[in-house]
Amino acid sequence: MKKSTKYTINVILLVLFFALFVCIDRFATSATLITVVKKGTIYALVAVSMNLLNGFTGLFSLGQAGFMLLGAYTYAIFTIPLQFREDVYLYYNGGIIKFALPMLLAMVLGGCVAALFAFLIGLPVLKLKSDYLAIATLGFAEIIRAIAQWDKLGVVTNGSNLLKKFPKYDSILPYVIIVSVCILIVVLLIRSTYGRALKAIRDDEIAAEAMGINLAHHKQLSFIISSFFAGIGGALLAMYQTTVQANAFKSAMTYEILLIVVIGGIGSITGSVLASFLFVACSEWWLRFLDSEMYIQLFGTTYKVPFMRTGFRMVVFSIIIMIVVLFFRRGIMGEHEFSVEGIYKWFKRVTSGKGKSDKKEAKAK
Repeated sequence: MKKSTKYTINVILLVLFFALFVCIDRFATSATLITVVKKGTIYALVAVSMNLLNGFTGLFSLGQAGFMLLGAYTYAIFTIPLQFREDVYLYYNGGIIKFALPMLLAMVLGGCVAALFAFLIGLPVLKLKSDYLAIATLGFAEIIRAIAQWDKLGVVTNGSNLLKKFPKYDSILPYVIIVSVCILIVVLLIRSTYGRALKAIRDDEIAAEAMGINLAHHKQLSFIISSFFAGIGGALLAMYQTTVQANAFKSAMTYEILLIVVIGGIGSITGSVLASFLFVACSEWWLRFLDSEMYIQLFGTTYKVPFMRTGFRMVVFSIIIMIVVLFFRRGIMGEHEFSVEGIYKWFKRVTSGKGKSDKKEAKAK
């Protein structure tokens, strides 16, 4: 495919992509659809940040919920308007923060706070490998959650009470634009020399070190960048939920993100994005009817459908996940990415009949 043609198609797809979200934002009447889009975009960013660490660098980390908590708390603390601080920090005399930052600045600050903690924690933790690293980062997330609820820090974090009344985006578009920019930065990083170094570390640390790659530096870089975008995701999640409380950032949230990464494909950015929307749509929308009681009439008699009750949705959802994992061992996308050039080659292959001839040759062999 010519570069000019590829560029034109990419521009058209990008325009259509944003046009779709503009239409949803302006004309969608379903609150559930808007919820799925907002939460799906947030989870897509966090899943991509986790995939950068787990899929492209080969570091098994389970601290994503902790970094999201840091981003969410930082954003909420520094954006609550002054006139509402007395109501929010009811037991702490309005807290010690007596100013409010612009939303975007506070969001970036949330990412920077998460990155700072990642740098400090990464110094000792990144010397560990495999399960030990996962346990250490998971422990960090639980410690951060406990500290956020410590009463002695209540003048900053509001203790175990809710943080609320901070500004949020009502429209879908800011979520989509911010997440798209963040994911684009991750993609550019992966395609750079740093990205190739991270993949080399993932494939073989000994060979990577023999090639002159500084393992400690690149692992630390990956950990910090991943945590920065997780912090941004946490700030967006705070806007989506309209309140912030540490109890919401449990280890189950990290497991959800890890599940999305596995379903989409470890080492695939587009796989993580696609799996995020599918995960949220299934859990929040498509299977919601399974939580309601259902009755059917047969020969004039009304029967209650068994199992159709609150909680049955999650049972079916778990079964679907098991089926996907069994039949797609490497995820929906594997290590591949969605690309215009790939679709063009596939379409050309199918229309030319080459795919059928290859199948016949394979059977003959």
